[in-house]
Amino acid sequence: MNLRPYQQDAVREIYAALSHPGSSTLLVIPTGTGKTVVFSTVVGGCVQKGKRALVLAHREELIYQAVDKIQRVTGHRAAIEMAEWRADAHQFFGSRAPVVVSSIQTQATGRMERFNPSDFGLLVVDEAHHATAPSYRRVIDYYRQNEALRVLGVTATPDRADEAALGQVFDTVAFEYGVSDAIDDGWLVPVRQQFVRVEGLDFSRVRTTAGDLNGSELAALMEYEQNLHAIADPTMKLAGDRPTLVFAASVAHADRLAEIFDRHRPGSARVVTGATPKDERAAMLREFKARRFQYLCNVGVATEGFDEPQIGVVVMARPTKSRALYAQMLGRGTRPLEGVVDGPATAEERRAAIAASGKPFMTVLDFVGNSGRHKLVHAADILGGKFSDDLVAKAERAMQDGDGEQDVLEKLREAELEEVRRADAEARRQRRNLVIQTSFSVDEVSPFDMLGIKPKREPGWHKGRRPSSAMVAAMERRGIRGSERMSWWEVKQILATATPKQAKVLQRAGWWEPGLSFEEASRRMDILSKNNWTRPLEAAS
Repeated sequence: MNLRPYQQDAVREIYAALSHPGSSTLLVIPTGTGKTVVFSTVVGGCVQKGKRALVLAHREELIYQAVDKIQRVTGHRAAIEMAEWRADAHQFFGSRAPVVVSSIQTQATGRMERFNPSDFGLLVVDEAHHATAPSYRRVIDYYRQNEALRVLGVTATPDRADEAALGQVFDTVAFEYGVSDAIDDGWLVPVRQQFVRVEGLDFSRVRTTAGDLNGSELAALMEYEQNLHAIADPTMKLAGDRPTLVFAASVAHADRLAEIFDRHRPGSARVVTGATPKDERAAMLREFKARRFQYLCNVGVATEGFDEPQIGVVVMARPTKSRALYAQMLGRGTRPLEGVVDGPATAEERRAAIAASGKPFMTVLDFVGNSGRHKLVHAADILGGKFSDDLVAKAERAMQDGDGEQDVLEKLREAELEEVRRADAEARRQRRNLVIQTSFSVDEVSPFDMLGIKPKREPGWHKGRRPSSAMVAAMERRGIRGSERMSWWEVKQILATATPKQAKVLQRAGWWEPGLSFEEASRRMDILSKNNWTRPLEAAS
């Protein structure tokens, strides 16, 4: 299986982060971008070195998905340790399966003691945002009795509150790839948000339990007849004929929504829940894929391990305060149609292919009312991982105040551009005639202000991290002093941006924009050097 460029980068960085025995690292990669392919490749590398690998997951679907992908990527058949399955008593493997895939529930109930930690060279924790839970910590600590064990955690978009906690479980973050990056690179489809205001929807009296809206109270609210129709009617109007996945708050809620859909168009909706028999569930998903019905109403089933690229609309009829949960639900619709992005070589070509396909974007429907003290999660919170909380809030307010479907990433960038312009105007007012110098001190002028950079939100796992000596030296070469007093995250952002010298030259040529990347600045400098340091006419138009 050929790895995509970002997957190759991820594998390389993971190997670097796990170069020392006993090390642990985290891979942050969005739903729909092949996290299983990445960790399967790393598993294959471990087995090639003669060591066993163990993969932990918490859902049955993820277990089978990992087994299938590991075999396709590495050629090795993985054994399952779960329920009646015994990995080291399988007739195919004898007593030593090279790769074991197991549920955390199975391991935590004592069956981890069937395995010798010293036999394993790698432990992979899928959906690693759960790794801070006591059951995970107990299992991880058991296997880390092997001091040489390397641990890889994989997650999509964890809650911000979880980031700092994950930093306590994993030594480093090997690779981060955001949803917005994947959309820009043409691997995921653009996300459009549609807010639907429901007058009778009042979350203010719903309590918070374990960090999210109380399940029973939320279900009771969403099951009101008025609210049911306020969700079903707009869904039918806005979804058109696109395959639609509905996340409901309860089984009764899912049943009633499907009933209303069917009342308008008989046979258009089905319901799947955790209690749906496996065979029936598999048959239902096959029929959904074949487009024999349009609306699949589910309760906690399609959040993980459910991959159907045809989904064009995701209906959030189950509001949440959890970014991790919302990201999982949103991610069911971000995949492009099969085969659309596998051929094109560049991001521009992939984006064009998506735009010309039968699924040029996906739509997420959120139903809003009085949220009271609750901060409910919406699409901007997921796509805005690199943006500050203030910018995310501004973009979200703009979309709620606007009409129709709106491109989430565009709104985030509009909010950022507005903030950059405001900050740039304020910096100009303060600096007056101050011109960018080849060398300056952060004590005098902030590099962020000077280069027009709006600092990105610092992920929790990077808090307290200091820049390396190589990073400080790189800043010194750029003429920027004082970086040893800055955070690793701040220095990383500055090094990704144009140098002060580049900014000075580009300003003189009238070709400077605040926050220009180092790569784009270098490209423009190369063009200027070949054009007698004059901005080309086509660039000025």
